[in-house]
Amino acid sequence: MCAVLSVSVIDKTEAFMGRIVVEGPLAPFTDGLRRYLAGGGYALDTVRDHVHLLADLSGWLSARDMAAADLTERAAEEFLLARRAAGRRIGVSERALAPTLRYLRSVQATPQPAARVPAGFEEVLLAQYRRYLEGERGLSESTIKHYLRCARVFLGWLPGSKRAEPLTGLSAGRVTGYVMEWARRREGMPPDMVTLPALRSFLRFLHVAGYVADLLVGAVPAGRAHPGRLGVPRAASGEGIRAVLASCDRDSAVGRRDYAIVLSLTRLALRGGEVARLELDDVGWRAGQVSIRGKGGRVDVLPLPGDVGQAWADYLLHSRPKTVSTTLFVTMVAPFGALATSSVTQVLTRACARAGVTRFGPHRIRHAVACGLLDSGASMEEIGQLLRHAQERTTAIYAKVDQARLAELARPCPQGAAR
Repeated sequence: MCAVLSVSVIDKTEAFMGRIVVEGPLAPFTDGLRRYLAGGGYALDTVRDHVHLLADLSGWLSARDMAAADLTERAAEEFLLARRAAGRRIGVSERALAPTLRYLRSVQATPQPAARVPAGFEEVLLAQYRRYLEGERGLSESTIKHYLRCARVFLGWLPGSKRAEPLTGLSAGRVTGYVMEWARRREGMPPDMVTLPALRSFLRFLHVAGYVADLLVGAVPAGRAHPGRLGVPRAASGEGIRAVLASCDRDSAVGRRDYAIVLSLTRLALRGGEVARLELDDVGWRAGQVSIRGKGGRVDVLPLPGDVGQAWADYLLHSRPKTVSTTLFVTMVAPFGALATSSVTQVLTRACARAGVTRFGPHRIRHAVACGLLDSGASMEEIGQLLRHAQERTTAIYAKVDQARLAELARPCPQGAAR
């Protein structure tokens, strides 16, 4: 059922490219580049254009007595400048040369890009914070990217943040002032689920690294969203979810993929990143199970609902592009590769627009699933198991949804003695 690159595609590519002759130091890598591009799903004429560019690049290196190992970032820039100066219109941008350079670097034919050296106090600090997030916290690259962005915004808000002095005098009052200003800016905007946990993480790092004497995490409100919204979870409506599913054109390749993604979110209560990380080998078709790679390296095995399995099979058999990628869901435009977490969110955004419903993301579908289970009488423990929460307090927020159960727990106020 796995859709992978067939030998016939490679054979056709080699036959189609047979007329192009590459001479010079990059000639040994011609066939490898063809296979690499074909494996990424590039059309044959696009592969031909890249091989022509490889031939020009190899000739340019040869004319300067340069080897493949001399093709540094700077040399690549000079090659593109020379093409533009010669009046060439095709293959003159970094983006055009990127697939060729990516392949050459992957086989270690050319040097890797030079590591960027942090300049200035702020860049050095953020580089240290990145190492802390990678080594100490073990966070994913996408989470690290968001946390670094939030830390940069916070540092930019601090006066004189280009130096270390403002950090040594950082106080809880100043942190509270930043949070209040952030909350005012966010009024009327979609929930920001990243800034508060990212700020707590950064403040914890500043204390551990010795930049601030006090642990200021307590100055940041608990939770993930706007302080005024820390209450009942905002769930997508059942009507909205059904409209989004119906908006997917299951007669088209993109529609089959999008339908399978949205159905996965709805029936398995997956996070966007968990959908993007699904591997072909994670699916146990005979056992009717699927392994979910969650936060912090956690792996859970869940039953595979029949309708979800059918949607996945329909997509794999009829719509998934032929690619060497091992992820279940891939992009529909070459190079065919794994989806990013943001791509899963964009699938939902486009589906909401087609259905004419208010936009919602994967997390609000999780809320809808949890609220539906709560209405059906499921316990908090059962909901936590499905959502794969690491802590019970994370699931406890759904207790606020069930006002009837809360009312049962309420005790009558004792009457005072008559006066």
